[in-house]
This record gives sequence, structure tokens and C-alpha cells, in this order.
Amino acid sequence: MTADSRAQHLGEWTRTWLARQPGWPQPAGPLEVVSGDASFRRYFRQPLAQGSLIAVDAPVEKEDCRPFVAIAGALHRHGLCVPEVLAWSSQEGFMLLSDLGDTLLRSELGEASASTLYGAAMTALVQMQSCPPPADYFLPRYDRDRLLTEMRLLTEWFVPRYLGVTLTEAQAADAEQQFALIADAVLAQPAVFVHRDYHSRNLMLTPSGELGIIDFQDAVTGPVTYDLVSLLRDAYVSWPAADVRRWALQCREEQIAAGLLAADVDARTYLAWFDWMAAQRHLKVVGIFARLSLRDGKHGYLDDIPLVYRYLLDEVAGHEALRPLHQLLLALLPAYLAKHPAAAGLLGDALPAATAGQG
Repeated sequence: MTADSRAQHLGEWTRTWLARQPGWPQPAGPLEVVSGDASFRRYFRQPLAQGSLIAVDAPVEKEDCRPFVAIAGALHRHGLCVPEVLAWSSQEGFMLLSDLGDTLLRSELGEASASTLYGAAMTALVQMQSCPPPADYFLPRYDRDRLLTEMRLLTEWFVPRYLGVTLTEAQAADAEQQFALIADAVLAQPAVFVHRDYHSRNLMLTPSGELGIIDFQDAVTGPVTYDLVSLLRDAYVSWPAADVRRWALQCREEQIAAGLLAADVDARTYLAWFDWMAAQRHLKVVGIFARLSLRDGKHGYLDDIPLVYRYLLDEVAGHEALRPLHQLLLALLPAYLAKHPAAAGLLGDALPAATAGQG
């Protein structure tokens, strides 16, 4: 079935469901495209005589609605603002959701609003981290194999396929050793509910003023700093290091108060956890953004790599144990800037170190 025919079928499925709901407002027009995302899902708005709903096309050969449905229920019962699943079909790959509106956190962030908005996002994050797992769905563990597989996206997609670079045997061995070191380090953190993409494009400000959470279907149980890294070292927006440090330590206090973190985890330890977790996530993200372009034709994500690469350089530079990874990232930098010259504004200052390392 083509994308157009699936959209038509989704509209028919939505209208049929609404017609069977006594007292519900009926459609006031056809489905309107809202967006796609980094997956194969597509989102549409169904305008009603009063209000609107969100219709989701998640092709069954590419996506599975069951995790979203189960996790949405668990988060809703835990008091969080998430889309309510009104109807769904596992056979069709369709869902009908309540509409949280169009206002992403990203669009509202500014110097004057950042502390307030991030404060609200961190409070919701800590509440989410204590959410019991769904009774009808097994929440996967963010285990060592998964962490390693994600980091290898850098050496499997970004380096050979995007940059066209072949690592030396020594570089490849260093990368594997560093990936293993990072995986073991982050698994030593306390485990909590992890959204996996808790950032400014997946948080919404609803018309009623609540902080809405979306795109949680890939949730796992994993390291306590993971979602905080996603939020504060966001691939789509950056903040001064002093602000990020202050917000991170504010979240640490909330996690301690909620019983998610032992009080003897001091600020220095917590910030080191934060850096190592950030390195893991950002190795993955660079690889995923390259793959989204090369495999899926979603080339816009290439423009988001420079900030993530900058994060990576800064995160690993402060930790002696990660020196080999820092050297590898510097060694790859000239090839990356040759491929993406626009990144020089964020990364050009690291070139002297990269050149010195080659010499």
C-alpha cells in the first residue's frame, strides 16, 4: 500500500471510529498532515466540530504500536501529561490520540524562559523516572549489548559510509575498547525508567499550560542520567556550560529527594556520570544522523551533526580514560570538515589539535 493510500485508509478508519462514538463531535474536514519523524511514523490532525485529534500511521512492517499504547497508559496512570490512546489497530498500524497541540518546548526556549521551562521539564523527568513499568509490556533493559550496538553506529555508518574513511586496525581497536569502557561505566549508574529521546522536540506546552511528553515508545530501563543528557545537551539547541551544570545539579537534588539517587552521590561524581552518558548518546546520535541521511533520505539531520560532534569533543576531553576516543574524534575532524564545511563555525577551533595529532 502506498503512503497516499495508507493516509486515505487512515482517514476512513478514523471517521468510522468517530461515527461509532455517541455524543462525540464529528469530523470537520479531511486529515491534515502534521509531521513525520526520524522513524517511519506519520502524524495527521483530524479537525472536529469541536477540537481535534491526532491520527498516527505506523506501518506494521516498520513499526509496532503496542509499546506506545502500553507505555502511554503507564505514564498517564502515573500522572504525566501524555497523549491518550483513544483507539488503535495493531493489524492496520493506526492509532488515534488526544491532541496536545502544536507548541514544542523548542519553540518557547529563550534566555528569559530557559530556567523555568527546564525546571518544569526536569520535574516531569524525575516523576517519569519513578514510573512503574507497564503491566502488559516488558520494558527492555538498556544492557551492554544495546549500548555497544548504538555506539558502533559511529564506526559503521558515520566513519566509513558518510566520511568515506577506513580506520586503521589500531584506531578500530581503540574505538572498541573505548566503547566497552563507556558501556561498563554508565551501567554502574542507578537504573530508572528512560524515555530515550527526552528533548525539546519531544516535549510540548499544551493549550492548558501542561508539559506534554511524546515519542516515548522506545522507553527502556537504564542509567539515571540518560534522559537528562538528552534534555540538557540537546542535539537541536545548546546552552552555556555553566547553565547546563547548574541545571544538572538541580536535577540531581530532585532525584535524591525522590529516592532515585543516593544522597552520597556527590556533585563531582554526578557530573562525571553525566559526561560519560552524554558521550555514549552522542556517539550514537552522530551515527544515526548519518544513517538517516544515507539510508532513509532524511538529509536535514546532517545539519545537526556539528553541534553533537562539538558536544562529543568537549565531553571526552575532560576525562583522561577517554583520551583515545578524543584522539580518534580529532583525527576524523579534517575529513568531516571537508565533507561539511559549514561545521567549521562550531568545530574549526579544534583543527589545530587535530592537525598536531596527525603530525
